Amino acid sequence: MNWRHIFSRVSGAAAVVAISLGLAACGGPSGDGQPVKASADQVALGKYLTVAADCAACHTAKGGAPMAGGVALDSPFGKFYGTNITRDPEHGIGRWSADDFYKALHDGTAPGGHQLYPAMPYTSYRSMPREDVDAIYAYLMQLPAAKVPNKPAELGFPYNMRFGVFFWKLLFLKDELPDASQGNSVEWQRGRYLANGLGHCAECHTPRAAFGRLDAGRPLQGGLLGRYLAPDISSQGLAARGWSEADLLSFMRTGIAPQGSAFDEMHTVVALSTQHLTEPDAKALVRYMTGDTPAAPQPPRPDASADQKLGPGRQLYLNVCAGCHGREGEGRTSVAVAMAGNSTLRMADSRNLLVSVLDGLPAQAFPGLERMQEMPGFAAELTDAQVAELANYLRVRFGGLPGDVQPAAVAGLREAQQPKK
Repeated sequence: MNWRHIFSRVSGAAAVVAISLGLAACGGPSGDGQPVKASADQVALGKYLTVAADCAACHTAKGGAPMAGGVALDSPFGKFYGTNITRDPEHGIGRWSADDFYKALHDGTAPGGHQLYPAMPYTSYRSMPREDVDAIYAYLMQLPAAKVPNKPAELGFPYNMRFGVFFWKLLFLKDELPDASQGNSVEWQRGRYLANGLGHCAECHTPRAAFGRLDAGRPLQGGLLGRYLAPDISSQGLAARGWSEADLLSFMRTGIAPQGSAFDEMHTVVALSTQHLTEPDAKALVRYMTGDTPAAPQPPRPDASADQKLGPGRQLYLNVCAGCHGREGEGRTSVAVAMAGNSTLRMADSRNLLVSVLDGLPAQAFPGLERMQEMPGFAAELTDAQVAELANYLRVRFGGLPGDVQPAAVAGLREAQQPKK
């Protein structure tokens, strides 16, 4: 249940209500923490749905017991921690009934009337049918109970006031999310459920409007995720950056496509969730993203004249990038992705490119394919002007976009990178 950075666009007084997003394990006299009776088929379905919903991303800490919580989740308003959702009766959901669990996922309300912060994305899970929610509950209640206490959220006033969540839900909790593509086929309908419901793609990829609500007028058109921008994955946005159905399917299954590799939160999504989807479900997810009548992918329009027009940027590229990405941006297997046709370079907003250059990227493994080496950050080696020159060269030469990045944009991201004293 991936909800990291979900409040990154909420500001000021709006956040008093909008901070309504987070899990709390609230006990109630509904059970004794023993496994519930369920058929093998229901448990197997629940296991698959739990993976499709990416629950482990927030509820399984590195090196920790499965679903025992502890994952730190930063937000502009403080720090949350993924909670224990094992059947432990004291710290987990062992005293929750199936009805309690359904009410939490559908209404955002835990036993005892506790309002859940919408960091647990019930705004998306609300579309899940009762039988799927019951299957997930049955699976979780078979897992070993982990006596791992929950860490309280580190929130200051007024964000620690839960009662505001009730009013937020009255205003903004809807039964369905708007669609980001057009279609009506059986495959499209299944993909719609996987994207808008289980996969809760909108929670990261839809921009936020006032009071932290999802902007219904711009479904899947990109949202801010901490330092990164979750890209536009609407059917039009994908086609504009050259994504074909085959490329999208490869990306969902492996994290790698001709347009680049998954990184940051999306790498986690692929590793824990989408790579494990059945082939029909993976194809259905892609069908929903592109629509029943996919638009033709727009090929990149690289400008080779940038080698002369943007000489300083070209030299910077040769000095610090070409060793891994290739002299002509061709990339190197098991080392670095290609720059030619790279989706990040074709985004209208240069934020992700600039953050990658400043911060670098960790080494990452990809299922069944190569392991990409670490990309070092160049914040200490390059000035704001140099980073802007490099970014402009990359965008013009390989992305076919204008070279309009200004040093001030780099300075702003560099400042945000620095730890607060």
